[in-house]
Amino acid sequence: MRLTSDEALKLFEGGDLLELGKAADKIRREKFGDVTTFIIDRNINYTNICKNECKFCAFFCRKNQRGAYLLTHEEILQKVRETVEAGGTQLMIQGGLHPDLPLSYYEEMLRLIKKNFNITIHSFTATEIQHFANISGLSILETLKRLQAAGLDSLPGGGAEILVDDVRKKISPKKIMTDDWLNVMRAAHSIGMKSTATMVIGFGESLAQRLEHMKKIRDLQDETGGFRAFITWTYQPKNTVLGGEKVSAQDYMKTLSMTRIFMDNVEHIQGSWVTQGERIGQLTLAFGADDLGSIMLEENVVRAAGTSFDMSTRKMIDLIRAAGRIPAQRNTTYDVLKIFREATK
Repeated sequence: MRLTSDEALKLFEGGDLLELGKAADKIRREKFGDVTTFIIDRNINYTNICKNECKFCAFFCRKNQRGAYLLTHEEILQKVRETVEAGGTQLMIQGGLHPDLPLSYYEEMLRLIKKNFNITIHSFTATEIQHFANISGLSILETLKRLQAAGLDSLPGGGAEILVDDVRKKISPKKIMTDDWLNVMRAAHSIGMKSTATMVIGFGESLAQRLEHMKKIRDLQDETGGFRAFITWTYQPKNTVLGGEKVSAQDYMKTLSMTRIFMDNVEHIQGSWVTQGERIGQLTLAFGADDLGSIMLEENVVRAAGTSFDMSTRKMIDLIRAAGRIPAQRNTTYDVLKIFREATK
């Protein structure tokens, strides 16, 4: 029976953490049994130059600021080559909103990658897509069609943060608002381009606002069926203008459990070891998560905010197995490529 928003909020605010975890884990087990998946990919940040200057971001630079960079296509291709050689099956290419790059820069990047490598390009946030449309004078739909024709396979869910405008205006007033993000995803889904959805918690938002975010994702999923997974991250305050404190592991786990319980139409719930560390990442497997995301051959945005955890395929397999689950490598579409039933040597 589907929870209403009022029922969910009552549960969210008053529910016991362990009881919520048990309920979320029961749903996960019924869907996936003991298998927990992960993917091998690389996060390539092609530029850190960004005109949005979000208060919660420690990664961006202004155009003429020391440390600002823009990767050439040759540098990007070298990173792709390293990814393929390491067994990677997916690229997550993301960057700042560079004020001077034309749409052709991104189209050429995609074509070169597809010409030279057999790899899935799961790239560009909704924020970037709207920026590309603005600089090219095209509609969101036409921009997505051109990128799809050049080689873009699917969209990550970045840029969502909290899909409540009151929160967004405080933390990133220059960034796209809630309806903009949802409209980019709706347009992508309309041309068969699947995506993931994300939520970043810890900006001082209320539980009701987190639930409002989840409801918007659930409603759009009812409409399009285009979201493959939902990922909850925690805001990393170090080195940011916004500052503040990290949310507790308990707060994160409770929110994660609610995403599994409330968003009954989103198949996969991903636990975050990138912001939480290995042990809390492992615990997410008892609170509704069926996937631990990527071993991430490269990551720069969270690292810029002072949080850094390293992962390898062997560590990921051992982490999942120690939680009593069966590790399995997947691809972007969540097809299982390999199950690791035997202990690693």
